[in-house]
Amino acid sequence: MTSQPPLPPEQPAEAVPTCYRHPERETWVRCQRCERPICPDCMRDAAVGFQCPECVAEGNKGLRQARSTFGGAVVGTPYVTWILLGLNVVIFGIQQLTSDGITSQLMMWPHGVAEFGQYHRLITSAFVHGSVFHVLFNCWALYVVGPQLERAFGHSRYLGLYLLSALGGSVLAYWLDPLNQPSVGASGAVYGLFGATFVLARRLNADVRGIAMLIGLNLVITFVVPGISWTGHIGGLITGSAVAAALAYAPRSNRLLWQALALAGALVVLVALVALRTTALTGTMG
Repeated sequence: MTSQPPLPPEQPAEAVPTCYRHPERETWVRCQRCERPICPDCMRDAAVGFQCPECVAEGNKGLRQARSTFGGAVVGTPYVTWILLGLNVVIFGIQQLTSDGITSQLMMWPHGVAEFGQYHRLITSAFVHGSVFHVLFNCWALYVVGPQLERAFGHSRYLGLYLLSALGGSVLAYWLDPLNQPSVGASGAVYGLFGATFVLARRLNADVRGIAMLIGLNLVITFVVPGISWTGHIGGLITGSAVAAALAYAPRSNRLLWQALALAGALVVLVALVALRTTALTGTMG
């Protein structure tokens, strides 16, 4: 009787690899760099095959990040412009619901700034408006010129430009308007953006006739139509143009530092002007 050869031992089934980030998902694809298994949601296209998110991020560290024309981060969606537009519309709606009660708290009022120390009015006045036409015009202007400036400068520089322009308009009003003359509107900031658009066009050797005509027409309206705060418009225009020039003509070497110093310097000058005016007015009132 011949004996049968012994059966070979049973081989254990090969374990199915799972994604290192999603252990519940089976996959046979591995990262080309670290060879960890990755599922379709974790695959990133590479020059050869796929890589995991961590390897892609590690590889990008050595790459120079793209910048906007004047040094800011590249802007895909102009979020700051949309937020500013939304604030103007929402606050105008609140004005209507409160019978303009909020207007008296936020409007630019030189006497309130000097006598009661209500310095917030220098900025908050740029977010309240006197009529539907007023808010619509300012929002339209912001919609037209805001996105291109935000893409040129980046989010933070653009926001600094806008707020400094608004402050510049209020500062000139603080110096030259009668103490009891209120003023409202984003026009100072908008005129600052007009001036910045002109400066950028000159810097890039583009045609400036269109923006020059727009600024000229609005200046005529400013001085011809009664009830318009010319100080807010002119103050915003001067401030926005000066700040934009400092940002656009900053030397490429250490550009970020120079631009930060320009924004900070503009703020210091405006704050100093407010302090000098307050000192002069309180001395007169006393």
